[in-house]
Amino acid sequence: MPTGSDYTIDELISVCISRQLRAGDVWAQGINTPLVAAGLILGKIRYAPSARFTSAIGQALVQDWGPLGIARAEELWVGKGLIHLGFAAGAAEILPKFSPKEFFRPAQLDRLGNSNNIAFGRDYRRPRMRLPGSGGIPDVTPCYDHSYLYVPRHSRLTFSRKLDFVSGLGHVPGRARGAGPRYLISDLGQFDWQNGSMRLTHLHPDVDIKTVLRKTGFELEIAEDLRATAPPDAEDLRLLREEIDPLGTRKLETLGGAARKSLLRDILARERRI
Repeated sequence: MPTGSDYTIDELISVCISRQLRAGDVWAQGINTPLVAAGLILGKIRYAPSARFTSAIGQALVQDWGPLGIARAEELWVGKGLIHLGFAAGAAEILPKFSPKEFFRPAQLDRLGNSNNIAFGRDYRRPRMRLPGSGGIPDVTPCYDHSYLYVPRHSRLTFSRKLDFVSGLGHVPGRARGAGPRYLISDLGQFDWQNGSMRLTHLHPDVDIKTVLRKTGFELEIAEDLRATAPPDAEDLRLLREEIDPLGTRKLETLGGAARKSLLRDILARERRI
């Protein structure tokens, strides 16, 4: 049995995500976001058994769950769907009635919660780096008031004073509908936008304020009642490691380069043997 002090940063992030679930929630699950998937399943088990998920993989509304994987991701969501939605009908007609909550991963973010998933570099035709794209973020964030964010690797590249492009709308003064993101979890701490500007509310164990400020490229508010993030407990770790994500797919989002490629190959090899 693992102990509550024996955890990795990917497990801490997934556990913090799990604590955001509430009874009756519907959560939208994106593509290639295993940290979020693990957290949502953990939250369903521990805090909100009635929560449901809508998945871009298979475009299904899901009540049940199964262990995470890569090659069998479609089997998990499609095979357990309560209903299957065409993308256009689901996004435009059905899902708005459920008001799903969703975790987005911004590539670039300013203090108001505006985000960029388009490109680094001001020249759209010749950017320094082309990003994965904004998906439906520009469609939902202008009217959303229940978006959540996560950043597995906190740095000044992501937390930037000025964005190269804006694909997600934050707490912009005078906006006609909705509001910016409610919550953000990174590998350094937890944040909100209580006053419309990004605010540090919790520090993770062994992280100090100076580190967070040094790795944030804009002025950051600090909560007067700044707290320490509660670590995962033994049951959190057992569920993540033995039932929800025994292959460790959640770790892929915290790694880059050769380390990520090596883990990806290992997961695929082990998945073929199951």
